[in-house]
Amino acid sequence: MTLLAAFFLGVVVAGLALPAFQWLKKRVRRYRSATTLNANKVTTVSQVLHLTVQGSPTGVTVIDRTGAVLLSNTPAHEMGIVHERSLNPDIWKQAELVFEDQETHSVELATDQRRPGGRITSVRAVVQPLSLVDDRFVVVFSTDESESQRMESARRDFVANVSHELKTPVGGMALLAEALMEASDDPEQVAYFGERLHSEAHRLADMINELISLSKLQGAEALPDMSPVDIDDVVDEALARNYLAAENAGIELSRTKRAGVQVMGDKNLLVTALSNLVSNAINYSPNAMPVSVSTKVASGDRVLIRVIDRGIGIDPADQKRVFERFFRVDKARSRSTGGTGLGLAIVKHVAANHGGTVKLWSRPGAGSTFSIELPVATQQRGEPETLDPEVSPRLSGSLRTGVPRVGVRRKEKP
Repeated sequence: MTLLAAFFLGVVVAGLALPAFQWLKKRVRRYRSATTLNANKVTTVSQVLHLTVQGSPTGVTVIDRTGAVLLSNTPAHEMGIVHERSLNPDIWKQAELVFEDQETHSVELATDQRRPGGRITSVRAVVQPLSLVDDRFVVVFSTDESESQRMESARRDFVANVSHELKTPVGGMALLAEALMEASDDPEQVAYFGERLHSEAHRLADMINELISLSKLQGAEALPDMSPVDIDDVVDEALARNYLAAENAGIELSRTKRAGVQVMGDKNLLVTALSNLVSNAINYSPNAMPVSVSTKVASGDRVLIRVIDRGIGIDPADQKRVFERFFRVDKARSRSTGGTGLGLAIVKHVAANHGGTVKLWSRPGAGSTFSIELPVATQQRGEPETLDPEVSPRLSGSLRTGVPRVGVRRKEKP
């Protein structure tokens, strides 16, 4: 009987002790958590300064007279000022001068001095005494100048290219005007040189207009005044602008059925971009070879516009450069067609400003396909339309089956 009572008493005690144990366990956990939080709080000026230095976007490095790195933050390592506690040799040369004359020195670290594969290509470092009353330490402040260097390089290239490209038509016009004056007594020569002069003047005007357009399309920022634009209207107008050029070359322009979607954007810029692609396809296609434009809704929220030709194609080595300003695949053909070398650069910027992209597929002798992909207006996003135009120009003959056509067939020779 005594054993039985002891057993029940033990069960009761255990039942009462279990909640108490759980409660005690929670209190201990809370106490430890509170202790950790208190320990991590910023309570001293030295902690504030340390966190400030470590969080600074500017590289900060402190060294002593032996070249030992006493303090460095993450940007200093990313910029190559310090690598695995070792100081950059060029920085140490400047530091030795600072230790000697206690003056501020600066140095530019170029690309070949950066770590391979790094995104930082140019760094400016300012080396100065840490304190004028204690000459044992030097501090290095470093900033990433990569973007500024890239922008400056692009500006120089752009100015050089514009100067060179404008010099050609201006020089040509001067020579033609001189020839025109010398041939004032010959009506045939006057007509010939006058026509050439008129052509060069138009080419110069086109180049200036395209430069103005490019100046308005900086970076990939969204345009300020955007409205819903019917993509089918953009295609219709772009094809209409190139109707006469296609007729003169005997080239048939065709397109797929209408996409029936809208995009948010500037209609004039979109028409200009697509017209540039169609004009480019006509200029680089042999006579009587068709040019096709297809539209397709992909994934319900993107519209894909393709301009397909069966022309000379583009060499793989040139495909990465075709969207550069003034770059021409065939300079002789560009001169004969009055090309400025700015059309595809405008296409690239227009696509970027509309939140889209432009891509190229090409093969020498098989033709090219330029694709502009744009986001569909939000209120129209839904199920994608079922269309299956081929990307490759060699297989795109089905694009002309049962669809409306814009353009003319090659005129029969008399």
